[in-house]
Amino acid sequence: MAVPQNKITKSRRNMRRAHDALVADNPAECSNCGELKRPHHVCGACGHYADREVVAQATDIDLDDDAA
Repeated sequence: MAVPQNKITKSRRNMRRAHDALVADNPAECSNCGELKRPHHVCGACGHYADREVVAQATDIDLDDDAA
């Protein structure tokens, strides 16, 4: 069974975990609508990517009162 021969100090353990912190995203502005979006992703507001429409956006969604 694997058992450490010597105690790992808190300092050494925390130094090993120094690169585990989360990094915030770098939002970019959509060239079509100006909304903030993730880089290299389709814009969620207008559906454009690289100056062309990739995803068609639905303008009217008709929900029945019974279904909701």
